[in-house]
Formats: sequence, C-alpha cells, structure tokens
Amino acid sequence: MRKLRNNELNRLTIDEFKKAEKIPVVVILDNIRSLNNVGSVFRTSDAFRVEEIILCGFTATPPHNEIHKTALGAEESVAWRFYEKTEDAVSTLKSEGYTICSIEQVEDSVSLPDFQISKNKKYALIFGNEVKGVQQKVVDLSHYSIEIPQEGTKHSLNISVSAGVVLWQFYVNLRKQK
Repeated sequence: MRKLRNNELNRLTIDEFKKAEKIPVVVILDNIRSLNNVGSVFRTSDAFRVEEIILCGFTATPPHNEIHKTALGAEESVAWRFYEKTEDAVSTLKSEGYTICSIEQVEDSVSLPDFQISKNKKYALIFGNEVKGVQQKVVDLSHYSIEIPQEGTKHSLNISVSAGVVLWQFYVNLRKQK
C-alpha cells in the first residue's frame, strides 16, 4: 500500500468547488471563541461540500491568520457571511425553507443516529459556544435539537469535533439518497 501524493488526489480547484454541487446544509457558528475551531469547521465544510457557513456574534471572520492556520485555505472555497445576531440568521434561513437544527443537549433532543435526514429538505445546523453551547433563545427557534450520543465521563465534545461528526452523518445520508 502506497500513500498517495497530493497531485494524485484529484481535488477540485477553488473555482471548481464554488461551481460544484453542494449538500443542502448551512452551518451556523453561534459565538465561537476559538479561531482554530472556526478554521477547522471551514476545512470540514469544504471536505463535505457544505453550502455555506454563517458566522454569528463574536465569532471571528476571515481573513485572519489564526483561522487560516487550521482552515488551510478552505475559508476561500466555502461561502460564508456574518450576522451580528444568531436569531437573525435563523429567521432568514427559516424564511428560505431550511429546517433548523441546534446541535445541543436538551430535553427531547433527537439522537444523531435516529435523526431522519431527507434529501428533500435543506438544513441549517447550529453549533454553539465552547463553554455555553447554543444560546437558549436560539434553541427555542429551532425545529429540532440533535444530540451526539456519548458514553464517557465528559458531557461534551469540542465544537470542531462535533461539527465533523454531524457533518459526516449528513454527508453520508444525503449522498446515499442521490
């Protein structure tokens, strides 16, 4: 088994990526402190061809060296926009027909493996602050709250890890339904 070289991976150029079909998913980052987490979400969103990232509140925006350090240029390929208030982003996406899902531990949450992902819907997935999670007022605006099952001693995952787990699940399910 030989490791492939970068030029053998047949990756898209930034222009090709921008024109390529995306999965019907928008990521909303609700007051993320760590620029490394922001960059990591950009990179993961690029890998799974997410439509767009919406950065809200005090979440930093590109261009920024600390975001670039982990995004490795994905901040150039993935579309993004900024909203001062997460609630405004959610309201806009609701009016555009998106199903709003907070990724959070709440009463009556749906476990990620049990969440029925439909190719006929568009989704907005909200990931919250590293300490406080998704704001309650944003959870209240959501159609669903999705919880990642965990069986260890800790009650949370890093936001960039959570985004990777959830986006992979959506990517696999939406690609299977094509």
